[in-house]
Amino acid sequence: MTLLISSIIPALIIMFIINRHDHEHDREPSGLLFKCFIGGVFSTILSLAFSSPLSLIKFDNHLFSSFYTAFFSASFPEELAKWIILHFIVRKSLHFNQYYDGIIYAVFVSMGFALLENILYVMEGGFSVAIIRAILAVPGHMLDAILMGYFYSLARFENTSLKTKYLFLSLLAPITAHGIYDFILIYSSGISKLQPIFAGLLSLVFGYFNIKLWKLCLKKIKVLKANNAVISPI
Repeated sequence: MTLLISSIIPALIIMFIINRHDHEHDREPSGLLFKCFIGGVFSTILSLAFSSPLSLIKFDNHLFSSFYTAFFSASFPEELAKWIILHFIVRKSLHFNQYYDGIIYAVFVSMGFALLENILYVMEGGFSVAIIRAILAVPGHMLDAILMGYFYSLARFENTSLKTKYLFLSLLAPITAHGIYDFILIYSSGISKLQPIFAGLLSLVFGYFNIKLWKLCLKKIKVLKANNAVISPI
């Protein structure tokens, strides 16, 4: 029971914090948020459908293998699955009437995905895995979702001639961030015994990347909240 609770709490905390920053007088309906969350849970199945055939491709070279695994076996299918669920649930919603809403919906979808994924990893790896994933993996999914929601909101509210561009970026940005995150971890873990110094340097790169990503996402939130006047849906 302790492992189950520890695997669930990080996602719940993130959803609470993200929703807490919504406009006080125009909170999103709990039913819609729950739908996004449950959709995120089911996006894991969709992700597996995408990643299963891609995972059949193997590389002998560790560098190529790490890159392919990070971007094509993990990042691309996972973020695509989340994006499809997000788009399906909120694209016609009349409640999607503020810039910040895109981030809320994307994070709730992502936390549905992250919660189920976290349960599976923690139940297999134990409490130490729960701690590591609570610090890195679950917040990592949140950061990817913030990028997705940021551009998705721009696609809805900004100049309609740029709609396709922003929709594309709402998928490309999280795929890129997620892929870089996974690539550094996968590649460094594979060389940690043979090249410990280089692996250590990569750990520093990973830390720097996460700091920059956090700063970027906090800036994106600030930008959207500054434009968070109620807008009639397009």
